[in-house]
Amino acid sequence: MARALSETPAVNGTDSEAQRRTFWPLTLGCMGVVYGDIGTSPLYAFRVALDAAGGSQGDLSRGTVIGVLSMILWALFLVVTAKYVLILLRADNKGEGGTLSLMALAQRALKSARAQYVVVVLGMIAASLFYGDALLTPAISVLSAVEGLEVAAPQLQGYVVPLTVLILIALFAVQSRGTAHVAAFFGPVMTLWFITLGVSGLTHIADDPGVFAAFNPAHAVGFLATHGTIGLVTLGAVFLAVTGAEALYADLGHFGRKPIQTAWLYFVLPALALNYLGQGALVLSDPTAIANPFYRMVPSWALYPMIALATAATVIASQAVITGAFSLTNQAVQLGLLPRLQIRRTSETQAGQIYIPRIRGLLLVGTILLVVLFQSSNGLASAYGVAVAGTMLVDGVMAFIVVWRVWKWALWAAMALMVPFVVIDFAFFGSNLLKVLHGGWVPLLIGVCLLVVMLTWRRGANILAAKTRRLETPIDLLLKSLAKSKPPRVPGTAVFLTAAPESAPTALLHSLKHYKVLHESNVILTIITENVPRVAPQDRVVMESLGDGFMRVILHFGFMETPNIPKALAIARKLGWTFDIMSTSFFLSRRSVRPDARSGMPAWQDRLFIFLAQNADDASSYFQLPTDRVVEIGTQVTV
Repeated sequence: MARALSETPAVNGTDSEAQRRTFWPLTLGCMGVVYGDIGTSPLYAFRVALDAAGGSQGDLSRGTVIGVLSMILWALFLVVTAKYVLILLRADNKGEGGTLSLMALAQRALKSARAQYVVVVLGMIAASLFYGDALLTPAISVLSAVEGLEVAAPQLQGYVVPLTVLILIALFAVQSRGTAHVAAFFGPVMTLWFITLGVSGLTHIADDPGVFAAFNPAHAVGFLATHGTIGLVTLGAVFLAVTGAEALYADLGHFGRKPIQTAWLYFVLPALALNYLGQGALVLSDPTAIANPFYRMVPSWALYPMIALATAATVIASQAVITGAFSLTNQAVQLGLLPRLQIRRTSETQAGQIYIPRIRGLLLVGTILLVVLFQSSNGLASAYGVAVAGTMLVDGVMAFIVVWRVWKWALWAAMALMVPFVVIDFAFFGSNLLKVLHGGWVPLLIGVCLLVVMLTWRRGANILAAKTRRLETPIDLLLKSLAKSKPPRVPGTAVFLTAAPESAPTALLHSLKHYKVLHESNVILTIITENVPRVAPQDRVVMESLGDGFMRVILHFGFMETPNIPKALAIARKLGWTFDIMSTSFFLSRRSVRPDARSGMPAWQDRLFIFLAQNADDASSYFQLPTDRVVEIGTQVTV
């Protein structure tokens, strides 16, 4: 999942000429941004799958190699091509894709509050598991590329892990600068990578042309049917070949459906298939190549250039996942699944270019710990896959809801389309669960911890909001009271932020209590996040005069937008609200949260929510308010 290129309006617009002009640049961009993760899978997927099938123990029969190859090819055909490229890319939420976009789309289509809550929890599960993937992808990708040194010069084996750590530190160090300057190189580098994959595989297919038998799915089914538990373990390893498929859907809004489909069907898929077939033919002709079939396909004179190109490709793949984590976090904050976090824009023109310092720090520490703990790509492969398989399974379930309720298909038709894919996803997820004791617990533990955080934050925020509503005074009653006993007025405009537009904000009540005055103009301002990615400028602002110098303003933002109150208020000017920003004060209520034995949550969850609230980014910086115009009034609340 990546955000290395910004969304391009022509992708989803109606200007067909602009679409034609941008189609091929976008298709080239897909090579680096969308397909970086799945494109580096040949480095380790086939080798790990053969090892799981017993190849390293000497069980390298022709049936084993063809069976593993067949499973990899049909996983690419069914999971990536059929499910994601042909079906899910059409399940867009106002042009956007991704797990949380799919969650919002499915949630809107359901009427029952309980059903909506179930969908939200599914979205939380998928988002939580993605962070495990965001930790493992850089670790296994870069480590597998650097392991080429072991083939080129075995005496350098001791330098593989330290060099991998140095590359990862450098990768995370440049995140604060943004990827706009290097994004232009992603597509060409990955295009060269895919060409190299295809050519290297094609040159070795002649070693044993019988590998074309892998296109017959009977070999995949036969291997699974005759190998019992080993077959399931191998299926879990085969899944490594499709990790990164979720990026196809996540980057829908950045590139559009047609460029993503074109890049996959006519370039990426053929390159991957040729490379896997070449690796299979090489192993059949030379069983010793099982140690590292990818690098053994490369002639000795090209080995070091291939290691350099593979390292560049894995860095690009890692960058895609890291920026994807930033984007997902931004969406989760907007949807109320996580507390506010400091989000920095690294580009004035590209909305997708964001950087979240806390997420960067957590990913850096976690990734390095994984490399040091597991030491090799084989070791990391045991942990990899569980998180992605869980995310794909949840995507399949939510996609069924969209096909049924949003596309208005008959129930039987929706089931006929999506249930087979859900069954396949469940088989992959179940086979990956066999890895739990061998490292698969890592992404599951990360996912469970983040799920607890999300559930706690959402539940605590709802409890807090309900308590606040009970304590606040309806704005209509306050205005009637002020009409009877009018306080003195001072020049200027006061903007009071509140989550409940029908109630008098706590900051307003405390201001009246302490200062005994009102401004000439008073605005009750509420920010609402919609279940759509972006809100059109004409729908951004809703204003209502309440009389006696009071006005209610509601600002609407999409879940992929970062709220910017000053820019939104500039739209309000065009609608007739005249104000001077230099004489406007923004009043915020800074809440100090205290535990309450009657909160409805366990004590540990109370403490966790309070910790999250205390460490959330302050509202003034999150909403991008001018710091010299903000007045914060403290208040204590219990939860």
